[in-house]
Amino acid sequence: MEEVNRSTHPEVPGEPTQTGTSILEKATATIQGFHPINKIHQHLCAFHFYADDMTRQVEAHHYCGHQNEEMRQCLIYDSPESDARLIGVEYIISEGLFMTLPDEEKPLWHTHLYEVKGGVLFMPGVPGPVQRKDLEKICKTYGKTIHFWQVDRADPLPLGLPQIMMAFTREGQLYENLTQDVEKRYGVSYHNERENRAYMEGPAHGIHPLANAAGKGLKTVLKETDCKPADTVPRVFV
Repeated sequence: MEEVNRSTHPEVPGEPTQTGTSILEKATATIQGFHPINKIHQHLCAFHFYADDMTRQVEAHHYCGHQNEEMRQCLIYDSPESDARLIGVEYIISEGLFMTLPDEEKPLWHTHLYEVKGGVLFMPGVPGPVQRKDLEKICKTYGKTIHFWQVDRADPLPLGLPQIMMAFTREGQLYENLTQDVEKRYGVSYHNERENRAYMEGPAHGIHPLANAAGKGLKTVLKETDCKPADTVPRVFV
């Protein structure tokens, strides 16, 4: 597989933010609450690939918050900088919750076992012993990821259909130039972390055969259909 660095940071079209807009933002920020955003408690750096094309690999920065002990939800950006593009979302659930999903749903979810044990999923700036306490849990989980902005194509705006994304499951799939770039920028060693995480275990029942797209490719398609008119919706109030 030819190695190409597909991660880009496209220029967003439009006029620069005006001073008046910035002042208004500061005013509303002092008045309003941002409770869902304030629940974000960690930053995870990893990589995704498009479920129908493993050659399209993207660096993904997850900003996550727990819904409860068995589910967390993450906003995904293309970088950790202030001008980062919001490119997708990921839902992370326990093995127990994954097992309750209908079989037709399971292929949309990927495992985190290789990402964690392979050292390629990490928390920037967090000491190894600290992040490993939580990664022990993530190692057993499943994730469902959708990207809306195809930054690897240098799209200036979120164009096209939302895309199902997958995570890497074994050695040799992830481009070395991507990993080397991240290791250099964050001062981390995937090799060292791989050794430090060797003791970690994956899902108790093993990786479900329907997970990770059941070993196949998945592609999002748009299908034209009839739109149900409003007069068919039951009236609550007369």
